[in-house]
Amino acid sequence: MAKAKVKKNKMKTHKGTKKVLNIRQSGSITVSKQGVLHNTGKRSTKTNRQKRNANSLHKSDLKRIKDLI
Repeated sequence: MAKAKVKKNKMKTHKGTKKVLNIRQSGSITVSKQGVLHNTGKRSTKTNRQKRNANSLHKSDLKRIKDLI
């Protein structure tokens, strides 16, 4: 009688993190700003324009967050 294979538990992707972060080809991660998706009509054009630009994640945070994605 053969032994049954035991599946190892895999770490699940954190879906909230996945929606906010974007991995570039170089391996660096960009972070989108909050409050860009809807209800932008009440904010000034300047604010909406500034929020469209993404920031890159700091190297110290990169190590922590690589596991979540």
